[in-house]
Amino acid sequence: MSTIGVKYLFHNHRIEKPRFRLKSVAKNPSSLNYSLKPLRSGGSFCNFKSPLGVRPLRAASSNTELLETKDVFFKETFILKRTEAVEGKISIRLDSGKNGENWQLTVGCNIPGSWVLHWGVSYIGDVGSEWDQPPLEMRPPGSIPIKDYAIETPLRKLSSSAPERDTLYEVTIDLSPNCEIAAIRFVLKDEENGAWHQHRARDFEVPLMDYLCKDDNTVEAKKGFGTWQGTLGKLSNMLLKAEDPKGQDSSSVSGDLNQQIRCISGFYEEHSIVKQVPVENSVNVSVKKCPETARNLLYLETDLIGDVVVHWGVCRDDNKTWEIPASPHPPETKQFKNKALQTLLQSKADGHGSWGSFTLDEEVEGFLFVLKLNENTWFRCMGNDFYIPLSDSGSLSAQSRQGQSEGWGKSERVASVPIQISGEAAGAYVVSHTAYTDGIINEIRNLVSDISSEKRQKTKTKEAQESILQEIEKLAAEAYSIFRSSAPTFSEDAILEAEALLPPAKLCSGTGSGFEILCQGFNWESNKSGRWYMELNEKVAELSSLGFTVVWLPPPTESVSPEGYMPRDLYNLNSRYGSSDELRVLVESFHKVGMKVLGDVVLNHRCAHYQNQNGIWNIFGGRLNWDDRAIVADDPHFQWTLQGRGNKSNGDNFHAAPNIDHSQDFVRKDIKEWLCWLRKEIGYDGWRLDFVRGFWGGYVKDYMDATEPYFAVGEYWDSLSYTYGEMDQNQDAHRQRIVDWINATNGAAGAFDVTTKGILHSALERCEYWRLSDEKKKPPGVVGWWASRAVTFIENHDTGSTQGHWRFPGGKEMQGYAYILTHPGTPAVFYDHIFSHYRSEIASLIALRNRNKIHCRSVIQITKAERDVYAAIIDKKVAMKIGPGYYEPPNGPQKWNLSLEGKDYKIWETS
Repeated sequence: MSTIGVKYLFHNHRIEKPRFRLKSVAKNPSSLNYSLKPLRSGGSFCNFKSPLGVRPLRAASSNTELLETKDVFFKETFILKRTEAVEGKISIRLDSGKNGENWQLTVGCNIPGSWVLHWGVSYIGDVGSEWDQPPLEMRPPGSIPIKDYAIETPLRKLSSSAPERDTLYEVTIDLSPNCEIAAIRFVLKDEENGAWHQHRARDFEVPLMDYLCKDDNTVEAKKGFGTWQGTLGKLSNMLLKAEDPKGQDSSSVSGDLNQQIRCISGFYEEHSIVKQVPVENSVNVSVKKCPETARNLLYLETDLIGDVVVHWGVCRDDNKTWEIPASPHPPETKQFKNKALQTLLQSKADGHGSWGSFTLDEEVEGFLFVLKLNENTWFRCMGNDFYIPLSDSGSLSAQSRQGQSEGWGKSERVASVPIQISGEAAGAYVVSHTAYTDGIINEIRNLVSDISSEKRQKTKTKEAQESILQEIEKLAAEAYSIFRSSAPTFSEDAILEAEALLPPAKLCSGTGSGFEILCQGFNWESNKSGRWYMELNEKVAELSSLGFTVVWLPPPTESVSPEGYMPRDLYNLNSRYGSSDELRVLVESFHKVGMKVLGDVVLNHRCAHYQNQNGIWNIFGGRLNWDDRAIVADDPHFQWTLQGRGNKSNGDNFHAAPNIDHSQDFVRKDIKEWLCWLRKEIGYDGWRLDFVRGFWGGYVKDYMDATEPYFAVGEYWDSLSYTYGEMDQNQDAHRQRIVDWINATNGAAGAFDVTTKGILHSALERCEYWRLSDEKKKPPGVVGWWASRAVTFIENHDTGSTQGHWRFPGGKEMQGYAYILTHPGTPAVFYDHIFSHYRSEIASLIALRNRNKIHCRSVIQITKAERDVYAAIIDKKVAMKIGPGYYEPPNGPQKWNLSLEGKDYKIWETS
C-alpha cells in the first residue's frame, strides 16, 4: 500500500526490554513535566504531566515590591503559545497469550494523545504490499472497517493501577495459530493532529513467518520468547508435496525449505516517535512611575526556560516607530544595527524563568518588544510587536481592557520567521520589508564586489574567499525566508485599499476588470468534426446572452495530436478545429458581442519536424526552425536520446514531448514575437497557458509584459496531499505552490484554482463540508489567499469530457457551480455543462452574480462549515448554502429573500 506526504520518520530502534523515557527534542527544557518512577521489575514508568495552562509567575525577590506597589499603572500578562517536539516510543510485542495457545500482538505508545491503529493483514500467497481486512474474530472491540482493505482500532489508555506496564496507550490483537495470515501491516494515527506515524516512511510490517521477502519496514526480533507454530506447518507440507522439476528427492527439498521458511519467534521492539504538542507560557509586564527620577520603571518576567532575549525599543507617538532609548540600559544589552536593542534576561533565583527591568524616560510614549527563545522561535503579539503604553492617560488596567482588543493578553508564536518581518509597528526592528531586503541586497553586492575584485583576488586567501561566499549564502537565505514567510499568509484584503485608489477603468495586465465570467469553449472531442470554429460561431450570441464575458478557445496551431497540445509549427494555424480564416471570423464574432477571447498556447514543449544525423527528433521546421539548443538537456523522458543541448530544466518535465529551454535568449525572443503576432493576426485578448509547471514563472512575466494581455491564466496542476487515500485537511502546501508560481509572474497572470476543485471533490463526495473553511475561516483554496488571481472551476477538457481524468462527483455539479459562481475569484464554466440539462440553473447563477456585482475580490464571510452544510455571505448582499444540512441566513437589518434553489443548494439575496 503506497503512502503520500509522510511527515515523521522512525529511527534508533532497539530490541530489548523497554525503558520508555519521554524527553523533549528541544535544546532547552519546556513546560512539559514528566518524571520517572522505579518499577518492581527494574524498568521504569513514565508519569507524564502536561500542564498546558499558564505556570504561576514568580517575581524575583529584589523586584517584588515593583509588582505590589500602588504606583504601578500598567500590569498585563500575555499568553505565549507554541508547539514543542516531544519524543517517545512505539512498542511492538508479539508473544504467546495467557492460555499458551493463541498468540497476541500488542502495539503501544507512551505519548498522550488520541491514538488509532490503522491496520490490515496479508494472507499466504498475496503478492505486493496490498492490505486485506482481518477476520472478524481478530478485531479488537471498538474496531471500525475502512472501506474494504483496513481496520481502525483505538488504543486504550491504561489505568494508573497497572504500573507494571510500560506504555500509556496500547491495543492487543489476538492471533489464532490456525489462520492463513502471513503478516500484519499497520501505521499509527494521531487523531489530535491527523499525523500518520510510519516505519522509515513505510507501513510497519510484522511477519508471522519469514517466507516473505524482508525489507526495511519489517519489524521482528533476532531473539524470541517462543515459537509461532501456526500456518507454517501447512505451508511447508503444501510446498513439500509439489513435484520437484529436477527430480530432487523430498529430503533435499525439505532441507532447503527448512532453511528458507521457518517460524517467527515472539519478540519485542520499540521505535522512536516525535509528536508536536502545544505548550503555553506567559510574559508579565508591569510599569511603575518613579517620582524621584521622573522616569518609568518597566519590569518584565517570563516562565520561559533558557536564554530569553528581549529585542526592544521605544516610540514617541502613535505611529509606533522604533527608536533606541537613552541610557542607562540593563546589563547584557547590545545594539542591533542602530535600530533596536537586544537584552538577555536574567535567570530567576529558583530557575523558573527569567526577568529584566528597564528604565525609560517619561516623555517616551510606548515600549515595543519581541521575545526570542532560540533562532527558530520568536514571540509576537497577534502578529504584531508587543506594545506597552507608558503614559497614565493612555493606559488601561488589564481588567478594563478585556473584551476590548484581541491583542491584549494573547500572543502567538511566529515560528521560523525572522523578526525583521514587519508588523503594525513597521517591523520588530522598525524596518519595512523593502528597507530591510534592500539592505541585504546591498550587503550581498558589496561582498560580491569584494570577492570579484582583481586586486582582492591576489591578496585574499582561499579561506577568506570561502568565508565571504558563506556570508553571501546566509544573507540570501535570510532574504528568501522573508519572502517564504510572507507568501503563505498573503492577504488580498491588504491590497484592496490600495487597489481601490486606482482609476477603475485602468486594468492590471492579465487580470481583467475583476467581473469576468469565463466560458471554456470546447471539450476533448471538439476537434473531431474538423469544423469546430464554425460550429461554435453559431453559439456566440447564446453564450453572450447567458452572461459570459470571456471565452477560452482551443490550441490554434498545427499539432501532432489532434487536440492541439503537441504543437509543431507554431505559425501554422490550420488545425483540426478549422482554418486560420475561420478562427479570425470566430474571434471577430465574439468581439462584436463584447466578449474577450483567450488563445490556448502551449509554451512548455514542442514537437520536432526532422531527425538529426543520429536519428534523433530535435530539428524544428517552419518559421521557428530551432535546433537542439532549444531543448533542455536533462529531461528524463528523453535524456537517453541525447535530444537537447540546452540548459537544465527549471520546472517539471512533460512526459510526451521534450521541454523547451526558455532560458535561451533566442527562444524567448521568438516566443514573444509569435505571441504578439497572434494578438495582431488573430485578435486574441489574452492567454490560457498550458502546463506552466514545466518552466519558471519569471519567463511568463516576460511574455506577459511583451503582449499585455487583457486576461491570462496558467494551468498549474499537480496532486493535492493525501494520506492512505484520504485527503489531508490542510492543503496549504498545495495552494502555496500555485501562489508561488503566480508570484513568480509578478501577478501578471492568474492560475486555475486546482486546490479548490480538489477540496470540493472531497467535501461533496464524502459529505465533509467542514473542509470548505480553513483555520482562519477563509476559503481553503487559492481563492482564500489571492482571490484576484484565482480562476475557479469544477471541470475542464482534461478532468471531464471523454478523458475523465478527475471527474467532479456525479450529480453534485450544481453545488460546485453554486459555490464558484457566488464566491470571489474568476469562475470558469465548462462547455459540456453549459449545453446540458444544467443550462438554466447555470444561467440563473450567472445572472445573480452579475446582478449583485460579485467580483474577483468580493468579501466573503463563512458562516457555517460543518459535516453536512457549508454557508457563506458574500459582500453582505448574497447568502448561499450547499449540502443537505439546514441553514437560513440570519434576519436583522438585512432581509433575505430566497432567490435560487436546487438539489442541496440555496441562494438568498437582500431585499
